[in-house]
Amino acid sequence: MLRIALFIGTNIAIMALLSITFSLFGIQGLLAQNGVDLDLTALLIYAAVIGFSGAFISLFLSKFMAKKSMGVQIIEQPANATEQWLVRTVQRQAKQAGIGMPEVGIFDHPSLNAFATGWNKNDALVAVSTGLLRGMNEREVEAVLAHEVSHVANGDMVTMSLLQGVVNTFVVFLSRIIGHVVDRVVFKVERGHGPAFWIVSIIAEVVLGILAMMIVMWFSRHREYRADAGGAALTSKQDMAAALMRLKQNQNSPQLPDEMAAFAISAGKVQALFSSHPPLEKRIEALR
Repeated sequence: MLRIALFIGTNIAIMALLSITFSLFGIQGLLAQNGVDLDLTALLIYAAVIGFSGAFISLFLSKFMAKKSMGVQIIEQPANATEQWLVRTVQRQAKQAGIGMPEVGIFDHPSLNAFATGWNKNDALVAVSTGLLRGMNEREVEAVLAHEVSHVANGDMVTMSLLQGVVNTFVVFLSRIIGHVVDRVVFKVERGHGPAFWIVSIIAEVVLGILAMMIVMWFSRHREYRADAGGAALTSKQDMAAALMRLKQNQNSPQLPDEMAAFAISAGKVQALFSSHPPLEKRIEALR
């Protein structure tokens, strides 16, 4: 969940910055050629530039953002037996999965958590929490590491960036069309754009952005099953299932660091729509 929260948060911030920058430099003038008609081709190009720029800048910043926001300490030279074991295990799994050796790090938090991120398979980061190292046995930790290495090997961050770029594009595109229609039909603005265009566009972008997030989260849940299967292939089904059972037993413990709490949604069925991971019982059942 951590890598998804970081990615989406960065993506939203970058899209907002790009939108403001484009407005300040008058690039949104492309949206209303001749002062009256909306040029859909120009609008689509504009939306794609903002949408894919936000997604891919987020992807390239993912490792940096993860290290800074989570306080990840990269293991440059293992200082103890645990760190030596972590590095050796990730190295072996990366070789099995056919990817370059990721950076390995630890972040201080009591939750049982781990994540992998990075812009390509050969320049990734795999990090585990101190709580995970304390709360799981060696075989369970190994299965969790294999799950994260599988995310890297499957290219999940790149694929998610492509999907995020597409949904971003449609969010920007449709929100500007809605704003334009309201401006022309409701407020009868005949040339250029009035205040209603900007206000309605922003509101529509927020609403459509929430709907788009559901699509991205659905994709994330789908990829979790594949990463579980990959983790089982690198270790065993029994160890992967045992790790998931351990997570299930610790569901009442803090699941997200304070920095990520803003991304947590707790409302039953609504939570399921915005969750980046399927329910643990379903993952265990699928694995078995």
